[in-house]
Amino acid sequence: MIYQSDALTVTRLEGDIAELNFDLQGESVNKFDSATVTSLTAALDALEAESGIKGLLISSGKGVFIVGADITEFTALFDSTIEEITSFTAANNTNFNRLQNLPYPSCVAINGFAMGGGLEISLACDFRVMSTAAKIGLPETKLGLLPGWGGTVRLPRIIGVDEAVMWIATGKDQSAAAALKAGAVDAAATPDQLREVAITTLQGAMDGKLDYQSRREAKSSPLPLNDTEAMMAFFTIKSMVAQQAGKHYPAPVKVVDVIEKARGMGLEGALEVEAEGFAELATTDVATALVGVFLSDQLLSKKARGWEKKADKKIERAAVLGAGIMGGGIAYQSSLKGVPIKMKDINQAGLDLGMSEAGKLLTKRVSRGRMTPEKMGQILSGIDPTLGYEGFEDVDIVVEAVVENPKVKLAVLAETEKHIGEDTVLASNTSTISITHLAEALQRPENFCGMHFFNPVHAMPLVEVIRGAKTSDNAIARTVAYANRMGKKAVVVNDCPGFLVNRVLFPYFDGFSKLLRDGADFQVVDKVMERWGWPMGPAYLLDVVGIDTGVHAGQVMAEGFPDRMTLDFKTATEVMFENGRFGQKNGKGFYEYIPDKRGKPKKTASEEAYKLIEPIMSERTEFEHDDILARMMLPMVTELARCLEEGIVGSSAEADLALLFGIGFPPFRGGVLRWVDTVGMPHIAEISAKFAHLGKSYELTEGMQAMLDAGATYY
Repeated sequence: MIYQSDALTVTRLEGDIAELNFDLQGESVNKFDSATVTSLTAALDALEAESGIKGLLISSGKGVFIVGADITEFTALFDSTIEEITSFTAANNTNFNRLQNLPYPSCVAINGFAMGGGLEISLACDFRVMSTAAKIGLPETKLGLLPGWGGTVRLPRIIGVDEAVMWIATGKDQSAAAALKAGAVDAAATPDQLREVAITTLQGAMDGKLDYQSRREAKSSPLPLNDTEAMMAFFTIKSMVAQQAGKHYPAPVKVVDVIEKARGMGLEGALEVEAEGFAELATTDVATALVGVFLSDQLLSKKARGWEKKADKKIERAAVLGAGIMGGGIAYQSSLKGVPIKMKDINQAGLDLGMSEAGKLLTKRVSRGRMTPEKMGQILSGIDPTLGYEGFEDVDIVVEAVVENPKVKLAVLAETEKHIGEDTVLASNTSTISITHLAEALQRPENFCGMHFFNPVHAMPLVEVIRGAKTSDNAIARTVAYANRMGKKAVVVNDCPGFLVNRVLFPYFDGFSKLLRDGADFQVVDKVMERWGWPMGPAYLLDVVGIDTGVHAGQVMAEGFPDRMTLDFKTATEVMFENGRFGQKNGKGFYEYIPDKRGKPKKTASEEAYKLIEPIMSERTEFEHDDILARMMLPMVTELARCLEEGIVGSSAEADLALLFGIGFPPFRGGVLRWVDTVGMPHIAEISAKFAHLGKSYELTEGMQAMLDAGATYY
């Protein structure tokens, strides 16, 4: 043994080869935490002192290679200075440079995942052999950062600028085939042959058959571009990256800037430019927000796995009641993820619609080369359309997805309970109706909960799992387990009108209604909110959700929270509804929708909509954009704060992710409560005071006032 620690070991193999093996004790994966970085420094000391070594093999003792830096250690950086952040990257840069300059060749055997720092240490090696089952990538831009350990320096010098920028700016994982084609790795081997091929490659370099010195020189030299070539290349690349990334995400463009600035430099100078770029991004609100989202997502996944472990049995068979667009979407997602499902409806036309919906989604996958026709047939056969309850006694969970009407749901749930096993979980895909109320129809309310999917089911990650007054932990556990099997993000919430997402969304819509009442132009409001980061403004969102759905849900919310969600005026949304303008579903709402050449509805301005709402509006007024933003966002903020204070949702992280995954809240802002922390509670209090005359939803909650007084934050 040359060196040993809890993070890695260095041992001698036959033939004067040393093996540096990463195997972080107490963890399921390898990562570059501070302990691993310290151990690597010591391991390199030991290697440099060891005589007789002629080659170095780098490997992993786990099912993955190295997943990157320890992101939890990043959060401390956000309050640091540029100098402190630069020193954070310096230690491993020194390590990787020492690795690259060892007096003998090195080869890395990449298994599982080599992400971020895992790929960067691989790039510092002379040769790279990758498992055909592995994935590599530099995902730092997804966190608002850029690679900090040589990724922007070595990768362009290995695979070329264009390809490297695409890899880094998109942050996408790369397969062994893609990596081999790009020249990022030298060989791909099956998992069982990976080690043998890596050692053979290393031996070839040791025997002088493979030139590793010229590779080192290329990685340490300026990029091989003259000034004219560089000017043309970087201008084109930067324009394309900026267009794809959008103005709210600075990291991808900074990647291009860093590579361009360092193009004429050697390794040391280029690494300094990279370190400066990393430090600049690490001090931005966007990086704080995106790293926060990443950590919150890990927390949510951990909670979901915890619930799944509590389930009394695995979910092997499911059923859905109602075979419309929603039921068909649920059936598709379930079968796609390997859980066969019965799809019941009361008429054949409904079943045909559900199967057609699943078929359309699968056909799209086949046409894009993401699925074979044989696999499509297999998934369709996993959906069993039925008009009766045959076989329902054998399913583990039933999701009711019939029309959003309490009387209909109560009748369907009561009937279904008679045809299922005594331990089968029954869940309702209601978006607004109380789970506790619906449970009154059941003999076994402990087996009943809410399972609220968002439309379209295949695209929206969130599932709200709603606990009623009598819902058991096992019902929650089994429902979360099913959501996990379907590849969804489950957030467990307590019962109340609108649950979490809709309860918070409708005060936002109320803010929109008050703006229009006071003379705002709905197109201007949409543009302000879209520029702020929302994927669509409130008028457009109501059209997509469905004006009829919005009016119905608004009535439910007003009944549930009359002190702040009952409006004493006719809203523009109600006017649209009364005039049969239901949004995209019938081609007209606030906007009109005409199919384009591909059959997709194209949004256009509607003079008729303006004429219809003119009688209920004040004189047209131009509002300051900051006032539009404040009037739209403050009701959402205060309602989400109430949900947290009342225990409807368990944590700030879960509350924020529910809105990110459920209604597309801008990820670069990190979530509603993260945004409050960013702008500061004093700012929220200031706009609250300015708009308090608009009603209770603009007033700080008791909890928010206490946080203001204490200088506290949500994170």
